[in-house]
Amino acid sequence: MEQTAALIEEPRIKNKHTDDLIDHYWGSINYVTSLIKASELKAGLILTFYGILLNFIYQSWGMLIKEVSSDLLFDVLVGFWFCCTAASIFFSVRCFMPKIEGSYDKNIFFFGDVISKFGNIKQFSKTFYTVSLDEDRLFEQLGEQIFIISKIAAWKFRNVKRAIYLLALSLFLLLVVVVYYILTTL
Repeated sequence: MEQTAALIEEPRIKNKHTDDLIDHYWGSINYVTSLIKASELKAGLILTFYGILLNFIYQSWGMLIKEVSSDLLFDVLVGFWFCCTAASIFFSVRCFMPKIEGSYDKNIFFFGDVISKFGNIKQFSKTFYTVSLDEDRLFEQLGEQIFIISKIAAWKFRNVKRAIYLLALSLFLLLVVVVYYILTTL
């Protein structure tokens, strides 16, 4: 009777620590994903600000150009301002570009791999289930995904940082242009 009981395996009771680890990994994924959203929100705010500013400048441009049409220094300052503004807009828009890191092993949590590297829907479903049962493989896949999306978040924030830096420089140059305009038209 003892031998029969030893052959029958008890169902594995889920470890509380495993649940905490799963929450920790998914919490990390959600946190990094929220950072990506935050970088895109900041880039969107920069673009919105430029939309308002450029509209205002466009409406005033006709009046400005008549009064300082032959002033080389004014043209140079406006040129520098335009270059900084264009570069800032470029980095803001670049933040919205989808960034796919595809040079890693296939991962059951990456949408690109799900549809291209695991066969058909049935094969993926079986692989997903098998990996989900193997805690070591599951945590490895989750950890790799955290690394990859962190790399994407870092790239997006580098673009936002550049856009903000160039925004500040462009606002300073715009201030110089306005002061120069006021001083030359007095």
